Amino acid sequence: MSIKKTITIGKKTNQPITINRFGYGTMQLTGDLVWGEPKNRTEALQILKSAVNKGIQFIDTADFYGPDVTNRLIAEALYPYPSDLVICTKVGLSRSSDKGWRPFNTPENLRKSIERNLKTLKLDQIQLVHLRIMPNTETPFEKQLETMFEMQNEGKILHVGLSNVNPNELNVALKMGHIASVENAFGYRQRTTFKVHGQEYRGLEGVMPLCIKNEIPMIPFWSLQNSLPKNDDKISVIADKYNATSAQINLAWLLHYNELLLPIPGTSQLKHFDENIKAFDISLTDEDMKFLG
Repeated sequence: MSIKKTITIGKKTNQPITINRFGYGTMQLTGDLVWGEPKNRTEALQILKSAVNKGIQFIDTADFYGPDVTNRLIAEALYPYPSDLVICTKVGLSRSSDKGWRPFNTPENLRKSIERNLKTLKLDQIQLVHLRIMPNTETPFEKQLETMFEMQNEGKILHVGLSNVNPNELNVALKMGHIASVENAFGYRQRTTFKVHGQEYRGLEGVMPLCIKNEIPMIPFWSLQNSLPKNDDKISVIADKYNATSAQINLAWLLHYNELLLPIPGTSQLKHFDENIKAFDISLTDEDMKFLG
C-alpha cells in the first residue's frame, strides 16, 4: 500500500506550496512545561539542522513555546533558510508568569504576535500561520479570523490556517476566506475532542469530513499521545512485523490513514528524531490498516 509522499498547502490559491509529507514539531525543544530553554541546546540545534538535511520541509513552531524559545532556535540553526522550507507558526495564545496558557486573540494581540514571530524568525512574511482557537473567549471567532485575513492582505502572512477548530467554526471560516490547513489533535489512540486540566483539545475526527471535502491538509498534534485506553497489542504486532518501534507504526498509520494528513512528530532527542523519520518509508498493507482499525 503506497502513500502519497508530498502534500500541497494552499492548493486552490495562486500561491500553492508543495512539500514532503512529513514535518517536525518544535514544542518539545523547550524546557519542561513548554517553558524556558532546552535542557540540551546543542542537541536541539542539531535536530533542527538534521531535519532540513534529511528532507523535512515543514517546521511547526509558535512564539508561545518557551515563550519565543523555539523561534530563536530555528533562526539560530537554519537562517538563512532553504528556499523550500515552510515555517508554520501559531497565534492566539500567550504564557502567564505561572507558566500557564491564556488567550491572546484580540486584533491588537494577534498583530503583536505576528510582528514578534516575523522579527524573531527574521522573516518578511510567514508562509503559514494557524489561528489557535481558545473556546469561550471574549473576542468573537469571526473577529479573530478577520484580523488574520487583514494581515494576509497586508503581506505579513501567505496562508491562513486554523488550530483547535470545531466543525461549526470551520464552516464559518470557509465562508470568510481560504483556509489552507487545519491543525487539531489526532493520533492512533486519540482521534476525538478531549479535555486536560480544563482545556479543550479538539480532535481532527470531527472536522475531517469538511477537510476532505475541501481538500484541506490536516496537521495532527499530540499524534503520539496515549490519552485513550491503550491498544498496544495491535501496534506491537505490526511493529514486530516490520521490526519497527511503536512510535514508527503510529506515524506510519497516520501517513496511510488519509493522504491529507501531514504528521509533525516532535522530540528533543536526536535519536528519536532519526527513528521517527524512518516511519516515512514504512509501507503498511491494506490488511495492516484493517487490523489496526
